Amino acid sequence: MVDELADVQGYGDLRRVGIDKVGVRGVSLPLKIKDKVSGFQYVSASVDCFVDLPHEFRGAHMSRFIEVLNECRGKVFGGDVVRRMLVELRKRLCADSSHVRVVFPYFVEKTAPVSGKKSVMKYDCTFFGDYCESFSFMIEIKVPVATLCPCSKEICGNGNGAHNQRGVVTVRVRCGAFVWIEDIIKIVEGSCSTEVFSLLKREDEKAVCETMYRQPMFVEDVVREVVLKLRKVKGVSGFKVECENFESIHAHNAYAMVDEL
Repeated sequence: MVDELADVQGYGDLRRVGIDKVGVRGVSLPLKIKDKVSGFQYVSASVDCFVDLPHEFRGAHMSRFIEVLNECRGKVFGGDVVRRMLVELRKRLCADSSHVRVVFPYFVEKTAPVSGKKSVMKYDCTFFGDYCESFSFMIEIKVPVATLCPCSKEICGNGNGAHNQRGVVTVRVRCGAFVWIEDIIKIVEGSCSTEVFSLLKREDEKAVCETMYRQPMFVEDVVREVVLKLRKVKGVSGFKVECENFESIHAHNAYAMVDEL
């Protein structure tokens, strides 16, 4: 008969210091994410999950985090699954609060404007789930964009050139109902000077540059346009919008942000 193994994590602790978050970080998992076109797509995700630890316990049982995460494999991962996972973490670890962060690349097929050539674009996405007194679920998406400077276009004179740059718009939305990742991407790409593509032929490059030149925008313009559109999206109960341009003629980046979370 095997002697019962000691449960060291469950031992008492006399220091009376509670831990706000304890858990695991960087857990690699294959997950299924809802896809508006194909139904779902498989992604390789990096997952962090935590609970609070009362002061009277020495440690948390780390294996229980992995058990809960592995039970999510095969399910279409989204707000509902995150909620059930957070409830289970609180239950199994006797915690008052639970938290999860899921980082993954999401791919969308795009069509070049003139040649019709198809390619895929990668968008870095993150799910945030928190369950304290109530459940909160947020999605963050980083969308590459391009902008043309209105000031340089004006001072150079129409037709004489203007500087442009790539940038990244980061949108974090609090979801009161289901929200498609593709819909947020579409909002952002329709709020800049031009969207960015993986594959462009010469005729496409000409069209993209002409579109950008017709729609000069500062970072402030991009953020304001995204904000106005997000306020109308059903299911979005709050958001934060950031735009950072990687300036082409300055030794610094331009940045703007609106926080309505």
